[in-house]
Amino acid sequence: MYKIQSNQSGTRSIDISEKHLETIEKHQLFRDLIDSNGFVDEQVLDKLKLNIRSLLESETCKDNDLLDLCLDVIYHANMKSFGLQQLIVLYINWKERKEAENKEAENKEDINGIQTV
Repeated sequence: MYKIQSNQSGTRSIDISEKHLETIEKHQLFRDLIDSNGFVDEQVLDKLKLNIRSLLESETCKDNDLLDLCLDVIYHANMKSFGLQQLIVLYINWKERKEAENKEAENKEDINGIQTV
């Protein structure tokens, strides 16, 4: 379980689970989300909400994890643009850590003489 700060003063926070981060990865929710200026503002948060709403309304997406992400994080009363920026940073760090762990596991398998395909 992770905790992100949702306002600049640090008085509010939102709990983020591993499942939430996996759902973000599964649906690639942050892909092409931020404009070329690189700023995360309320418009970016609104864009994310609209993208998720569109996914949920589509007939092909019946994902309870995505709904949980919405209820627990994206539509959380404390979620503002600062919180979204912190969530993006957490996601990037989580993804890098996950890739490093996978690479380390592959290296251990190679050392032990097990070939990976």
